[in-house]
Amino acid sequence: MTKDKGIIIKNIYFMLAYAFQVLKQSRYEEIAAQEFDHIQDLFAAILAKGAAQQVKQGLYREYIAQHEALSLMRGKLEIEETIKNRMQRKQRLACAFDALSENNLYNQILKTTMDYLICDDSVKAERKADLNKVRVFFGGIDGLEPSAIAWNRLHFQRLNRNYEMLLSLCRFVLEGMLQTTEKGQYHMAAFSDEHMARLFERFILAYFRKHHAYLNEIKAAQIRWNLTGENDETMISFLPVMQTDIMLRMGEKILIIDAKYYGRTLQQHYDKSTLHSGNLYQMFAYVKNKDKEYTGKVSGLLLYAKTEEAVTPDCTFSIGGNRISAKTLDLNTDFQNIALQLDEIVRTWRES
Repeated sequence: MTKDKGIIIKNIYFMLAYAFQVLKQSRYEEIAAQEFDHIQDLFAAILAKGAAQQVKQGLYREYIAQHEALSLMRGKLEIEETIKNRMQRKQRLACAFDALSENNLYNQILKTTMDYLICDDSVKAERKADLNKVRVFFGGIDGLEPSAIAWNRLHFQRLNRNYEMLLSLCRFVLEGMLQTTEKGQYHMAAFSDEHMARLFERFILAYFRKHHAYLNEIKAAQIRWNLTGENDETMISFLPVMQTDIMLRMGEKILIIDAKYYGRTLQQHYDKSTLHSGNLYQMFAYVKNKDKEYTGKVSGLLLYAKTEEAVTPDCTFSIGGNRISAKTLDLNTDFQNIALQLDEIVRTWRES
């Protein structure tokens, strides 16, 4: 089984499949059966399949502002440009109008991502051929500079909902790119902990929602500060937001999970391996502020993606009457074993 950064590539597919349920549709099933040497090759296969499906259904179009010199009036007349045309003896009207176009941000991102994957040495020739077949239909669509993409301009609704998974994948790819100083060309870097952390977190939340739907709540929730007495609203605004990755609730029992993906699970402190202090302090704040009645029924779990380190955390503490644990999830194993590990977390918490 091929690995990338210590994770079986096929497991990354399964993580994506949970994070983006659309991957479980029949047209992607053949991808799950294939072997991939590199994560970029996996992404190329998914993108080729998804983009081809979009071409078949029709690429998303939206109204784009156009400026053209026309013989007949259309839209709004641009007076200054029209006068210039007349002075140059051009019998054309300068018009500004909106027109439905495939050359929009959504398709531009798809094309840009395909272009970079086609140039990536980690992508197999057969996958590049599949991407090139689809790219033919993007001839009239502009490419983009990855660093200049305004991801916050993307909004999904009924007409472009199918793009959400593909563009999330594109962002994962394009934000993992580095620019070489030698030739000024882009190449794929090993994906950073930050990129994998987002996928890791989203996968765990989706897994619990799918397989433990009997729980009363499964969500990424904010925790309010347990403030007492009178507090000035202006001062309160300085407090940081406590945003949990995952919060499970069964009756009165609550488990707060922070999913962590690091190159190194533990920190070194005076030749001693310890938990990341910031992680532990943060979880302590989450648990104590959530347990406002001091019931002890709120627990916390720091869940790390297991690395190849000799020592990995598997410990539970009772701190101020609340249980706080640190465990690792081994992603370098068959997916069935990953599922068993996640199920065991829920079982242990419920029975504690």
